[in-house]
Amino acid sequence: MTAVGNVLDLFAGPGGWSQGLNALGMREVGIEIHPAVCQTRAAAGHATIRADVAAYLTTPLRGKVSGLIGSPPCQTFSAAGLRAGTDDLPQCHQALDDLARGKDTRATLRDVCTDKRSLLVVEPLRYALDLRPEWVALEEVPAVLPVFEHTAHLLTAAGYSTWTGVLNAADFGLAQTRRRAFLVASRTRPALPPDPTHADGGTPDDLFGTGLPPWRTMGDVLGCPPAVVHTRGNHTTGGSRFPTTGPSWAITGRARSWLLKVGNRPAATRRRLDQPAPTLLFAKAHQDVSWIDQDGTPIRRLAVEEAAVLQGFPAHYPWAGSRTKQFEQIGNAVPAPLATAVLRPLVPAALEVAA
Repeated sequence: MTAVGNVLDLFAGPGGWSQGLNALGMREVGIEIHPAVCQTRAAAGHATIRADVAAYLTTPLRGKVSGLIGSPPCQTFSAAGLRAGTDDLPQCHQALDDLARGKDTRATLRDVCTDKRSLLVVEPLRYALDLRPEWVALEEVPAVLPVFEHTAHLLTAAGYSTWTGVLNAADFGLAQTRRRAFLVASRTRPALPPDPTHADGGTPDDLFGTGLPPWRTMGDVLGCPPAVVHTRGNHTTGGSRFPTTGPSWAITGRARSWLLKVGNRPAATRRRLDQPAPTLLFAKAHQDVSWIDQDGTPIRRLAVEEAAVLQGFPAHYPWAGSRTKQFEQIGNAVPAPLATAVLRPLVPAALEVAA
């Protein structure tokens, strides 16, 4: 690796950040431990080191990394999990302060955590302080924002400009109202949030330029990818099948009234085709993300290809592993359009146009 233009992706996942970087003419090397995820990355052409981020030594990488990306596992902080990370916040904050003082107390603090995975959220600071990249971009569920704010404070003391906040992916062209916390930092330019490209309901033109288009809907994106749409017959069989290689109006008749249901409770979120999807949370609940009609009658489960498109991936991205593992990867990934928007202000202009 050369020292200029190298990007290291911690907890790399299936390639959301990778796809976002590709749109800027850049590539990265990811560190990822899970076999199915590594297989997906390999099939998609993303360079990967199969290793444990927490155990990986930073010394060989010094002077070789210009950008650092990190999306620590969110299960311990997620609303879809048991929120054990909330109980472990004191240990996370202690580990951050100790790392900033040059002390590595991760092993000791990990032993007293409710969930040992909680402490993974401090790993990006360890890498950033050891490697001193030009810029850093981190993503997590909103519950981790206090940890990101603490990390930003310590990066500011180390000479970085920083910004933290929560972004809605629908504001950046994704057909999903997914909210995630971000931290961006730079040693060479002001760290700023990305400018939205879309808005709820759109915004009008004014003297300063063209207004923003409205949020994209599930119908906008699912009507066009080369997948197969099933019009409704009975609950499990019948109906028609046709490839959606045409425009979104190919979804006709009763299919226009489909709703996407996320969850298995009476109050589960439901969204119409003419709305963005809600946040897609899969893990073991992927069977609870399904299409229903207006009466609440099940039609079929959400297809892997549809979930991928709603998360900003190509319809036929090469997911590896079981169906459950594929949905887990999709639900945990950073949407590529959002990744591109976050990274664009950080990446040097000369690299944006590099082939």
